[in-house]
Amino acid sequence: MPPHQNPFARIKQRKESPKCVRYLKAAEFSSILYAAPDGWWQAFLLVAYTTAARLSEVLNLTWADVDFEQNCIRIVRKEAAGNLTSWEPKDHEHRLLPAPAPAMQALADLQQSCAEGCPYVFLSGDRLKRIQDAKKSGRWSGRQLVLNNLHRQFKAIRKKAGVAEVTFHDLRRTCITNWAKHLPIHVVQQLAGHGDINTTRKYYLSVQVDDLEKARQVQLQILADNPTDQEMTNSAGKTPFSGRPTKKASHASD
Repeated sequence: MPPHQNPFARIKQRKESPKCVRYLKAAEFSSILYAAPDGWWQAFLLVAYTTAARLSEVLNLTWADVDFEQNCIRIVRKEAAGNLTSWEPKDHEHRLLPAPAPAMQALADLQQSCAEGCPYVFLSGDRLKRIQDAKKSGRWSGRQLVLNNLHRQFKAIRKKAGVAEVTFHDLRRTCITNWAKHLPIHVVQQLAGHGDINTTRKYYLSVQVDDLEKARQVQLQILADNPTDQEMTNSAGKTPFSGRPTKKASHASD
């Protein structure tokens, strides 16, 4: 073996089972939305659940990104200018996301209560100023969320709604899963902002509860259309008992 070759290179790694993807049912989301304390949270949750925007993308939305005429939002990079701070989408992907009427109405309602001069949809003017001051003084790492205690507040809303553990990213996953049931894979890839189509493909391969029921109904229909012939099943001859001891059945697993 060459001196620089890894002696374990040919050993296959143990395949790990994929993590279970949390899918949020429509009734569960409705409960969470009902438990939202104000219009800010309602708009935030609707955008996250219906557009599959990533958390950082939602938090960096500006009013210029919201197209009320076309009912869509734009995910685009931001240059540091005026009240804007620099920001780049993941994979540098710019895209246009369709938004349903309830999400657009929630955004329109939120806009009515927003302070003038603040370009961001989900950031207040005071919070934006603190972020800009932190960046100027070098106290901003770039990895932290632009809003504090967001996950903690969402957890409180979820508990109030009586919904099992769910994360912000689960809202995105659920939207992509819903798209995958009705749209071609290349369209879902573009909307989701996936650089690798294999990332999108797993949403097409994911099995939901309603898929299990459909599969069950398929087999039930087959049995109904092709009933087992009991006469043929019972017509096989019986082997007489020879008196010799029989072999013990093997207990080896499949």
